[in-house]
Amino acid sequence: MSEQQETFIAHLVELRDRLIRALLAIVIVFVCLMPWAGAIYDILAKPMMDTLPAGTNMIATGVVTPFFVPVKVTMMVAFVLALPWVLYQAWAFIAPGLYAHEKRLALPLVLGSTLLFLLGMAFCYFFVFGTVFKFIAEFAPKSIVPAPDIEQYLSFVMSMFIAFGITFEVPVAVILMVKAGIVDVAKLRESRPYVIVGAFVVAAIVTPPDVVSQFMLAVPMCLLYELGILLAGMLSKPSPRQEAADEAVQQLAAPSVAEGEGERR
Repeated sequence: MSEQQETFIAHLVELRDRLIRALLAIVIVFVCLMPWAGAIYDILAKPMMDTLPAGTNMIATGVVTPFFVPVKVTMMVAFVLALPWVLYQAWAFIAPGLYAHEKRLALPLVLGSTLLFLLGMAFCYFFVFGTVFKFIAEFAPKSIVPAPDIEQYLSFVMSMFIAFGITFEVPVAVILMVKAGIVDVAKLRESRPYVIVGAFVVAAIVTPPDVVSQFMLAVPMCLLYELGILLAGMLSKPSPRQEAADEAVQQLAAPSVAEGEGERR
C-alpha cells in the first residue's frame, strides 16, 4: 500500500472517529433531556399558547403524534446544546490542513456563523413568533376557535427557525465573497437597491403570507447586509505591517526598474 493511500485511509478513520464523538455527544444530551421532553415542547409552544383564547389548547390529530413531536423537539434542542462540541470536532479535523492565515480567518468565521444562526433562532422565538401569532389571532374571525395541530406547529416553527438562522448568516456570506475575490466592497454598496428588493422577495416566499413577518425578516436581512459590508471593508484593509512590507517591496523594486531603463538607453 502506497504512502498516499495510507494517508487517505488515516484521514477517513479520523473523520469516522470525529463523527462518532459528535453523534455520541448529541445522543448523550438527548437521553439526559428526554425526561423533560414534554416541558421542552411546552416552552417551544409558549408563543402560540400566549395568543390562544383562554381555555384553548393545541391538538394532536395523530395517534403517536403526542409522543413523537416532543421527541423531535428534544432532539433539536440536544443538537443545539451539543453544537460547540460538534464544531470542535469539525475544527479539529480540518485545522491541521490549513495554513496559519487560513486558521486566523476560518475559526472566527465558524464561531461567528454559529453564533449568528443561534441569534437568528432566538430573534425568531422571542420577537417574531409573538408578533406574528398575535397579528393572526387579531385578524382571525371571532366565529372560530383556533386549535393548532402540534405537528403543523412544529413544521412551521422549524421552517421559520431555518429561515431566520440563514438570514442572520448574511454578514458571513458577504465577508466570504469579498475575501474570495468574487466581488469587492464598492460593488456591494452599489448593489444595495437590488439587495433590498431581493430581501423582500425572499421574505415573501419563506414567511407566512402576512406583512408583519415579511418585514421582520426583510429588515434584519438588509441591516445584516450593511453589517457585512462594514466588516468586509475592515477586513479587506491591509494592516500597518502589510502596508510597510508593500512599501519596502516597492522601494526595492524601484532601483531595479531604473537600472533596466538606463540599460535600454
